[in-house]
Amino acid sequence: MSFTYDQLKQAVQDYTDNDETSFVTNIPLFIRQAEERIVKNVQLSLFRKNSTASTTADNPYLAMPSDYLAPFSLSLRGPDGDRFFLDFKDVNFLQAYTPDDTTTGAPRYYSVFDVTNFLLAPTPNAPAVGADYTAEIHYFYRPQSLTAGSGSGTSWLSINAQMALLYGALIEAYIYMKGEQDVLAMYNTRFQEALIGVKMLGEAKEVTDEYRTGQVIRARQ
Repeated sequence: MSFTYDQLKQAVQDYTDNDETSFVTNIPLFIRQAEERIVKNVQLSLFRKNSTASTTADNPYLAMPSDYLAPFSLSLRGPDGDRFFLDFKDVNFLQAYTPDDTTTGAPRYYSVFDVTNFLLAPTPNAPAVGADYTAEIHYFYRPQSLTAGSGSGTSWLSINAQMALLYGALIEAYIYMKGEQDVLAMYNTRFQEALIGVKMLGEAKEVTDEYRTGQVIRARQ
């Protein structure tokens, strides 16, 4: 079972028995809110991405990818092609490590400085004449919403986490409707049950193999 965008919108209307104009207009918002819940609560390797950029000599800042959410790793390559990884630290640590931004060298640490930039320490130097370090950031990104596509379109979540997406959207829809608390609690229970399955996939099954580690075992409830 999977949902296209149109099918999910129709399911939300059918479950809530609501076709009032403002409610229908807000169904895409309910879906995006459900997607946000899932993406923020489950670590899925599918939502990892690599991006490359170049440092700039004497500039301690490195621009983030526009869809960046959280880091997995940051590595640099010099002109010799050798890769080395930077340690992720708090901004205060970096600023204490190199209180003078004019102190340059091969960076050892990085941090999230603001919503668009990483901070590197020490400030990158020029590893060779006319050359910079090539940075590779491996990061958790925000996938494109199902609502950004056509009515017949699908997304990874609408195909592989369809129940979590449905019940997440129903929670938001019922909050909007100011519905009965017992129904809202039921939707939330169904959402949490579906979310457990997605978490088992992304945080256990997807990152192990039975040959090396045996079957994934979850504690009894």
